[in-house]
Amino acid sequence: MACDHRKALDLAKAGDWHGAHEQVQEFGDPASCLIHAYLHRVEGDEENARYWYDRAGAKPFTGSHEEELAHLYAAL
Repeated sequence: MACDHRKALDLAKAGDWHGAHEQVQEFGDPASCLIHAYLHRVEGDEENARYWYDRAGAKPFTGSHEEELAHLYAAL
Protein backbone atom coordinates (compact mmCIF):
# COMPACT_ATOMS: atom_id res chain seq x y z
CA MET A 1 0.00 0.00 0.00
CA ALA A 2 1.25 3.46 -0.91
CA CYS A 3 0.70 6.72 0.87
CA ASP A 4 -1.99 9.01 -0.52
CA HIS A 5 0.11 12.17 -0.44
CA ARG A 6 -2.59 14.41 -1.92
CA LYS A 7 -5.09 13.25 0.72
CA ALA A 8 -2.55 14.00 3.46
CA LEU A 9 -1.99 17.50 2.08
CA ASP A 10 -5.71 18.11 1.65
CA LEU A 11 -6.29 17.12 5.29
CA ALA A 12 -3.45 19.38 6.41
CA LYS A 13 -4.85 22.27 4.37
CA ALA A 14 -8.26 21.70 6.00
CA GLY A 15 -6.65 21.92 9.45
CA ASP A 16 -6.93 18.19 10.23
CA TRP A 17 -3.39 17.72 11.56
CA HIS A 18 -4.16 14.32 13.10
CA GLY A 19 -5.79 12.98 9.95
CA ALA A 20 -2.88 14.15 7.81
CA HIS A 21 -0.39 12.66 10.27
CA GLU A 22 -2.20 9.31 10.17
CA GLN A 23 -1.86 9.31 6.38
CA VAL A 24 1.95 9.63 6.41
CA GLN A 25 3.19 8.18 9.69
CA GLU A 26 3.60 4.61 8.41
CA PHE A 27 5.54 5.49 5.27
CA GLY A 28 9.22 6.21 4.70
CA ASP A 29 9.28 7.39 1.10
CA PRO A 30 10.74 10.88 0.57
CA ALA A 31 7.40 12.59 -0.15
CA SER A 32 5.80 11.12 2.97
CA CYS A 33 8.80 12.18 5.03
CA LEU A 34 8.60 15.74 3.69
CA ILE A 35 4.89 15.94 4.48
CA HIS A 36 5.62 14.49 7.92
CA ALA A 37 8.28 17.16 8.46
CA TYR A 38 5.86 19.88 7.40
CA LEU A 39 3.23 18.61 9.83
CA HIS A 40 5.68 18.69 12.73
CA ARG A 41 6.71 22.23 11.74
CA VAL A 42 3.06 23.25 11.87
CA GLU A 43 2.80 21.57 15.26
CA GLY A 44 5.80 23.58 16.45
CA ASP A 45 8.04 20.54 16.97
CA GLU A 46 11.11 21.72 15.06
CA GLU A 47 13.35 18.91 16.33
CA ASN A 48 10.97 16.23 15.08
CA ALA A 49 10.55 18.13 11.81
CA ARG A 50 14.34 18.15 11.32
CA TYR A 51 14.39 14.36 11.82
CA TRP A 52 11.85 13.92 9.00
CA TYR A 53 13.65 16.34 6.67
CA ASP A 54 16.80 14.29 7.26
CA ARG A 55 14.90 11.07 6.49
CA ALA A 56 13.75 12.67 3.21
CA GLY A 57 17.32 13.73 2.40
CA ALA A 58 16.25 17.38 2.34
CA LYS A 59 17.20 20.60 4.06
CA PRO A 60 14.56 22.06 6.40
CA PHE A 61 12.14 24.39 4.64
CA THR A 62 12.68 27.98 5.74
CA GLY A 63 9.61 29.70 4.30
CA SER A 64 6.16 30.03 5.80
CA HIS A 65 3.85 27.10 6.40
CA GLU A 66 1.68 28.28 3.52
CA GLU A 67 4.68 28.41 1.17
CA GLU A 68 5.78 24.94 2.20
CA LEU A 69 2.30 23.51 1.67
CA ALA A 70 2.20 25.05 -1.81
CA HIS A 71 5.67 23.66 -2.51
CA LEU A 72 4.57 20.17 -1.42
CA TYR A 73 1.47 20.30 -3.63
CA ALA A 74 3.58 21.42 -6.60
CA ALA A 75 5.98 18.51 -6.07
CA LEU A 76 3.24 15.89 -6.38
